Amino acid sequence: MDSTRVTEHPTSHERRQSGATPADPRGALLRTSEPPSPLPGSGALPVQARTGDAPRDPGASKPRGKRKTGGQASAGKGVSASSGTDVPSSSPAPSGPGSEHSQPSVTEPDTHRPRPVPEGILIQPDAEQGRTPRSSGGKERRTGRGVPQGGPMPMRRDGDRLRFVGAATRRIARGIDLDEIVMGLCRATVPTFSDAILVYLRDPLPVGDERPTGPLVLRLRRTDRIPEERDTESGFLPALRPEPSELSAMTAELCEVRPGGALAEVLRGVRPVFADAPAARAALPELLGDDLPVPSGQRAILAPLRGRRRVIGAALFLRRPERLAFEADDLLVAAQLATHSALGIDKAVLYGREAYIADELQRTMLPETLPRPTGVRLASRYLPAAETARVGGDWYDAIPLPGSRVALVVGDVMGHSMTSAAIMGQLRTTAQTLAGLDLPPQEVLHHLDEQAQRLGTDRMATCLYAVYDPVSHRITIANAGHPPPVLLHLGGRAEVLRVPPGAPIGVGGVDFEAVELDAPAGATLLLYTDGLVESRLRDVWTGIEQLREKLAAVAALTGPDHPPPLEALCDEVLDMLGPGDRDDDIALLAARFDGIAPSDVAYWFLEPEDAAPGRARRLARRALSRWGMEDLTDSVELLVSEVVTNAVRYASRPVTLRLLRTDVLRCEVGDDVPQLPRLRQARATDEGGRGLFLVNRLARRWGATRLSTGKVVWFELNRS
Repeated sequence: MDSTRVTEHPTSHERRQSGATPADPRGALLRTSEPPSPLPGSGALPVQARTGDAPRDPGASKPRGKRKTGGQASAGKGVSASSGTDVPSSSPAPSGPGSEHSQPSVTEPDTHRPRPVPEGILIQPDAEQGRTPRSSGGKERRTGRGVPQGGPMPMRRDGDRLRFVGAATRRIARGIDLDEIVMGLCRATVPTFSDAILVYLRDPLPVGDERPTGPLVLRLRRTDRIPEERDTESGFLPALRPEPSELSAMTAELCEVRPGGALAEVLRGVRPVFADAPAARAALPELLGDDLPVPSGQRAILAPLRGRRRVIGAALFLRRPERLAFEADDLLVAAQLATHSALGIDKAVLYGREAYIADELQRTMLPETLPRPTGVRLASRYLPAAETARVGGDWYDAIPLPGSRVALVVGDVMGHSMTSAAIMGQLRTTAQTLAGLDLPPQEVLHHLDEQAQRLGTDRMATCLYAVYDPVSHRITIANAGHPPPVLLHLGGRAEVLRVPPGAPIGVGGVDFEAVELDAPAGATLLLYTDGLVESRLRDVWTGIEQLREKLAAVAALTGPDHPPPLEALCDEVLDMLGPGDRDDDIALLAARFDGIAPSDVAYWFLEPEDAAPGRARRLARRALSRWGMEDLTDSVELLVSEVVTNAVRYASRPVTLRLLRTDVLRCEVGDDVPQLPRLRQARATDEGGRGLFLVNRLARRWGATRLSTGKVVWFELNRS
């Protein structure tokens, strides 16, 4: 045995090897056009003896001499593996079998311990002269084949392959999505295991247990190879020398696998095969096309990628002619890489489908677009708690109400799961239905509380419901355990509104209280969930105070006479979140109150009598003349007369008539009858039934809404 023995420890193959070029991104393959010149005193680590190994030659136990630059050795001295310092030769090692982790039998004078060989796959340029992996004839010791000078060495031992497979599978397992896993396979194998790789995946990829329909089609997903500056003159693509992005252009992007063909047989067999195998020789042209030459002999491995249920693709590993060919044990390495990659791809596809379903569920639960009610402008934001948990219980909504009013809702269901999102969707649908009945805010929260109790005893949520009236410039708010809203005035002052907190939805047996506050024109109301103001780094009231200060600072940038733009304001509010503040999902709804000026509103009460339609026509004509809209007089008089006539026929209390001048002309007629009118086709012999038909033909839009005190029928006309 050698006089000195150094223990090799497994290390990741991704660690940069000593002597690697700084420009090399991976530092795994070192190729030179000429044999590297040995450095003074350089040496290589001896091959480590393991338990059970065959005894070496008698001459191998002699101490090695110092290796000189010209290859001559001087007897009587050894060489330190780390620094090349001459040290006295040691006494012979014990004759018993050595442990793999035994300590060196001689104490080295240099305190710097030799660095473990990274993976032992490729020899180092500065250690090639010191190591003796070949016989005197320049051939590889185990196989007897010639090794080119300066070329990469094969994996010489089972330990080398195990360390490589372990490091490669760890790199593949780090990926979450499909592209990361495929890239991990390519980066782990090139250039350590092969000089180039082509990865084909099924198109489309089956998800889970679903059965694919149609023929088996493979699509080239990714290619990778050694960069051009590290190629040799006799590469396996000497004519074009494409880069990794260009390698895919030389192969067929799509390959339809013929049933019963050679490629189908190789894929069905699952096991990797060499390119010189009879089945592979016919399968590779079918996969790659006839334009891409394939290295001869055992310099190409075709490995099917089999997932949990079926084959989902194939990987082709290639080596250049000047590099040693693959060995039989390399088929096992390719099989391990293919298995881990296929299982990772299967899981990535399942994860992608689940993420897609969760994202679609969240998008469906939230409003796709916000309405554009009269007298108010809206903007919103939603941020999930994390990319891996895109569903949550936060929601917001804006619901148009009769009389040009709008309901503003924001809520938060406890939890971050599909269940929380489903409960949120049910509560949001319930809130929309209750808003359509024009119930007061406190009644809406009361019915939401009852709905949450019907869904389960542990279904808890917070909610804030507000109704804004642009005519009266007032807002009515009811709260159920939600953070209070913040009102940003036109002058730049931010105010936290004093709203009774109330109990969360789902507690049961509690009353909710509503307050009515001023909503001046130009002010901005901000509704949000607790994820914006509360985190592990701050409590909720500290966050609310920071939000108030942030709004005031943003308003100061635009001046006291100009409110900040809504979209920019929402972005600035979200910028207040720090790196560690994303513990919860966030829903944000901002409403800019423009209101409707009193000069643009005309309002009357009409007694339910036969003269009411004529009086309604005269009042409408005067209002249109005052507004300079005489060109709409004929249409407005006709439609107002028809709607008021229907209201007077059944009403027992005074009928209301209101005209609103905004970007359109809106007419609203209210009565105390809850039954809604329906559009029907009148027969030729009917004396009535044509009023709503005229409204439907002449008006831009029309509708009817049931109120707690009756109903409102409205229509809109475009201003010319």
